[in-house]
Amino acid sequence: MSKPKVLVTRRWPAAVEARLSELYDVTLNEADRPMTAEALRRALAEHDAVLPTVTDHLGADVFEGSPRARILANYGAGFSHIDTEAAARQGIVVTNTPDVLSECTADIAMTLLLMVARRAGEGERELRAGQWTGWRPTHLVGTRVSGKVLGIVGFGRIGQEMAQRAHFGFGMTVLVQNRSKVAPEVLARFGARQVDSLDTLLMESDFISLHCPGGAANRHLIGASALAAMRPGGVLINTARGEVVDAAALADALEAGRIGGAGLDVFEGEPAIAPELMAAPNLVMLPHLGSATRETREEMGFRVLANLEDFFAGQAPRDRVA
Repeated sequence: MSKPKVLVTRRWPAAVEARLSELYDVTLNEADRPMTAEALRRALAEHDAVLPTVTDHLGADVFEGSPRARILANYGAGFSHIDTEAAARQGIVVTNTPDVLSECTADIAMTLLLMVARRAGEGERELRAGQWTGWRPTHLVGTRVSGKVLGIVGFGRIGQEMAQRAHFGFGMTVLVQNRSKVAPEVLARFGARQVDSLDTLLMESDFISLHCPGGAANRHLIGASALAAMRPGGVLINTARGEVVDAAALADALEAGRIGGAGLDVFEGEPAIAPELMAAPNLVMLPHLGSATRETREEMGFRVLANLEDFFAGQAPRDRVA
């Protein structure tokens, strides 16, 4: 019996690729560069399964024709880069990899928060440029994190992991804005309070951390009006999806000093970065490192394998999202 044909759109951890190769007839993207829409369309036509990542934009045009693939087993929790309605019209199942990256993504969010608050990025750049003249009382004075108010937008797995770190690690008061009502016992676990609107959260928080889904519904959720609603000196952190933040509006707010700073791990149109962001000194940027630990990246891959195993055994994949 022939093995199902599977295409992996980017290079994965070696242990995961090795296991994939044992189980399936695997095609790897040896160049490890984002695939074009045409290449993705061809992959869907020639393989039984395609395993995409966030760098693969699978719009409606990619699903045109008569694709052979019956499953898109996405490597990552977010799937806003996939037109799930177009996939469904072709009878293609879509899965993701929840749970396994929540802790490490929350770690990066807290890393960004601390770096912005304590101006660590500015300090490191100063040292590397040979410009440090020694300790002085007014040098790179930041803001305290302990005891402050953290507003979390989106209180799923990652948002809750962020609350865990903030509340128990730094004694922060946690406010939550979520599209649905959060169970009282979940809020109580972190001493958190859910607010009714995003504006309320922005006005009452010292730090804002975004953990909401991406996609059209939340595109530019944080724009000029939202940034204007933040407290003076407030800090914005985004480890969710790049399109959630209007880069131009953020750059304007940073330059004008309307907010205290920002930390970004994701960007709209990445890897391209809006030029106006590059000049902002009170902005810390990381190259999409949220899940970038060996343990997590391997667990993500093996979670994809578990979904493939379910699917090819004729069972409902455990992480089906569409």
